[in-house]
Amino acid sequence: EVQLVESGGGLVQAGGSLRLSCAASGFTLDDYRIGWFRQAPGKEREWVSCIRTSDGVTHYTDSVKGRFTVSSDNAKNTVYLQIDSLKPDDTAVYYCAAERSGSSCWLGYSSGMDYWGRGTLVTVSS
Repeated sequence: EVQLVESGGGLVQAGGSLRLSCAASGFTLDDYRIGWFRQAPGKEREWVSCIRTSDGVTHYTDSVKGRFTVSSDNAKNTVYLQIDSLKPDDTAVYYCAAERSGSSCWLGYSSGMDYWGRGTLVTVSS
């Protein structure tokens, strides 16, 4: 059974850091691209980043460049999202998603992703 499980969310003060994890099971991570998306209260889901786990190539939405870092540990079948200099606007449920082929991950098209986790909540207080 294919599963993605996010963890690492929580309540943090503005300026702080968090590291989110996305643990994959039921498939080999380096055959997929893994995207991070987030959904703030009352807003649409937003693409954050993508990593091609076979070679570590990454891509980010402009609003998080320089603060978010995505990485993978293929031996652990886990992808990480390091979030630094957190802002209240970063408050959202963060999801990871997997894509076997195509360009949805790179282009940020959530509808094209194959598998989704259930999300982890990040709350940033001012």
